[in-house]
Amino acid sequence: MTLIINGERQDIDAETLARLLDALELGESVVATALNGRFVRAVDRDGTTLKDGDAVEILAPRQGG
Repeated sequence: MTLIINGERQDIDAETLARLLDALELGESVVATALNGRFVRAVDRDGTTLKDGDAVEILAPRQGG
């Protein structure tokens, strides 16, 4: 399926947001996620299904000043 991940089109096989993070090797990372502009809590990722054309944003916290 084709997803738009952080603004870039990618063909990836993932049925849920949690599986997408695993496929991107981010499954154990602390990240914030949004699906089609709506925030998705970490506890809801397993039950959040994806469909062709969905837009996913994945953000990682950074330190600095």
